[in-house]
Amino acid sequence: MKSLPLARAMALIFPAAMLAGAYAFQYLGGLHPCEMCWWQRYAHMAAIPLALAAYALRGRACVSALFTGLAGLAIGIGGGIGLFHAGVEYGWWQGLTACSTSPAGGSSADILNQIMATPITRCDVSPWNLFGISMAGYNGLLSGAAALLILALLLRKGSKA
Repeated sequence: MKSLPLARAMALIFPAAMLAGAYAFQYLGGLHPCEMCWWQRYAHMAAIPLALAAYALRGRACVSALFTGLAGLAIGIGGGIGLFHAGVEYGWWQGLTACSTSPAGGSSADILNQIMATPITRCDVSPWNLFGISMAGYNGLLSGAAALLILALLLRKGSKA
């Protein structure tokens, strides 16, 4: 079995699944993201078009592998942000931001209403955890593992396809 197609599939499916999970927790579970949660999402959002480019260029194995690697790098960056965020939640170190939310544009009355209705979500408090690991921690662990696996698949001999 050739490993480039598997790496490409992982580079597309993994960030899509992570984003789907994040949005499910947000819209179905009522867990609103803080600013650092969004940073993690942005990295996964960047990985998806890179992986799609890898699929579009699959006829050119080297270029496809490059875009797959870039998607894997984006996934790894998301994981690194997740591990940093988990450290902030556990109180191991200070965060980089006050984790405030900003409302969308509109009149001053609309803005005030949006501010008053916006849930306050702090970056240093984990709203959910399983077995003592927060969502940010799981993102860090899973994304880091996925990025390493994608890289390992790309570096495997005979990975061209």
